Amino acid sequence: MRITRTLVVLAPLIVAGLVSYTWWSARQAEAQVPPLGQFVDVGGMRLHYVDRGQGPVIVMVHGLSGNLRNFHALIDRLAKDHRVIAVDRPDCGYSTRLSGKHPDLFAQAAVLAEFMRTLDLRRPLLVGHSLGGALSLALALDHPEAVSGLVLIAPASGAIVDPPAVFKDLDLTSPLARELVAWTLATLIGKLKHEAMLRDVFAPEPVPANFDVDGGGALAARPLEFVTASQDMVGLRYELPTMVPRYAALTLPVDVVFGRQDPLLDYKLHGERLAAAIPGARLHLLEGGHMLPVTQADTVAALIAQAAEKPLATTAVAVSGTR
Repeated sequence: MRITRTLVVLAPLIVAGLVSYTWWSARQAEAQVPPLGQFVDVGGMRLHYVDRGQGPVIVMVHGLSGNLRNFHALIDRLAKDHRVIAVDRPDCGYSTRLSGKHPDLFAQAAVLAEFMRTLDLRRPLLVGHSLGGALSLALALDHPEAVSGLVLIAPASGAIVDPPAVFKDLDLTSPLARELVAWTLATLIGKLKHEAMLRDVFAPEPVPANFDVDGGGALAARPLEFVTASQDMVGLRYELPTMVPRYAALTLPVDVVFGRQDPLLDYKLHGERLAAAIPGARLHLLEGGHMLPVTQADTVAALIAQAAEKPLATTAVAVSGTR
């Protein structure tokens, strides 16, 4: 009985301590990685984005648990000759919800299409990485008039039965469970596993020394990031299968870029099958992992620049010379 009473007394204190630690960690992350762009209200969201350079317009969309800083290396390279716009997806980075619930993949696509109309972007090239690739596909399928072409980097494009091991903790279907875990255990466990998780995501390539700041990795410590990532990942399980049969209807130029050693998404399922399903799509296979926008920025930037220069040209089925 004494042990039970002790646990009853301690449990609220432990929970309060975890919540306080989570709040403090989130504030520390935001101090370390502040917003660096501007904001626009679109579709019930306040979207955070950066807009740099002049020339052919490129819009970039990041993946799961990410933010626009994931593209820092590509932005630096492409902004010399292009207008580059990178945006935080809804409820990611510094994009916040003004009303309603977190949008699913197709609702995010509608928000992004409205974002491009609001900025008067006339059919830009859309670049999506990982889950951002799935979002780019959803936008092209539902709003084909909004973009001139796609460059999909390690996109999630086929059915995902089980999430990658590194994201197993996100596999929560209960909204209440997501919130409880996000405000108690997620930040603490995330801090303890942070380095190992980065190694898993970047494998087989090394993790850049300053990715937490330059690449925005520190923001993953915030509870909203956990909740959003969980919702997005679980949603893909149901959203992607509805998209696969529609790929053959895409008529715009599409380039698919994948690392052969990608530890998160199988390049044969999500790359080769996707390129085969889209008429005229080009597949570029590189020797590398999942984080190609960071680890192979020169090669990826060159592919994007090539697609941006002639976005309306017909693209033949082809594979980079590394196949």
